[in-house]
Amino acid sequence: MDTKNILDIIKKHNKNKVSLISILEEIQGAYTYLPEKALRLLAKETGCSLTDIYGVATFYKAFSLKPKGKHCVSVCLGTACHVRGAQNIVEEFKRELSISPGETTPDNEITLETVNCLGACALGPTVVSDGQYFPHVSKSSVKEIITRTKGGGRSIAAEADIRIFSLQVSCPLCGKSLMDHDYIINGHPSVKFNVSMNGKKVWLRMSSLYGKHTVELENQLPPNELSRFHCPHCHNEFPSFSTCPECGASMAALFVREKCSWEVCTRQGCQGHILNLDQINLHKKSNKGKNK
Repeated sequence: MDTKNILDIIKKHNKNKVSLISILEEIQGAYTYLPEKALRLLAKETGCSLTDIYGVATFYKAFSLKPKGKHCVSVCLGTACHVRGAQNIVEEFKRELSISPGETTPDNEITLETVNCLGACALGPTVVSDGQYFPHVSKSSVKEIITRTKGGGRSIAAEADIRIFSLQVSCPLCGKSLMDHDYIINGHPSVKFNVSMNGKKVWLRMSSLYGKHTVELENQLPPNELSRFHCPHCHNEFPSFSTCPECGASMAALFVREKCSWEVCTRQGCQGHILNLDQINLHKKSNKGKNK
């Protein structure tokens, strides 16, 4: 492990413990996992306890304390994918790679994982290889996915990835648009709302590209903490009808169209999100807001 590289990552974030998740993401990006020495160095440099750091590292499934392969393949086992035969896809990957979920091939090329939800329920069964989404996967396509993964796959621009697309959202209570055409993120108007935590309220801008996770805050909030999302127009808290498939926290629902909601996790740092195509409760809430 290159100690200087770790220190550079920590210093880039001003040794700020509030940026803990971002620092961990960069360390894992450099080493494919979170080395113990790196975590101890992070604790020393930021003043954050090693217990808290391990707590965050083990809470989020995106982090790993064990070395991963050069490539990572994730198979979704969420409800929508499961009923479409996702478990058969897992079994086919196990047969082709001779490993089980959570393991890495002997040549350290591929790590196989299963996840609860990838937020692409309408495209299931879904497999993600090094960030590239493969929709409607069948057993016969598993071998091709492995071949393309070992070959480095291909770089996909956001505009060409069927998993990434722009959404227009509004408040489910007052019906007013949440789009900010003056604040551009990822080349598109951002989604604006307010976030409150422990009496502190800040504005938040989020990428309107579903599948991207770019978020900008007025001021940093402590990671791993629950927050409340509020409409910037009517100032009411967005309703919640489901829990995050990644961390179990409540999800805030944004109105897309009739019976369709974009639901995002309210835990700071968690990237859990889903597109609910049959959200009857949200439709009722929206109608009440519009009738006021």
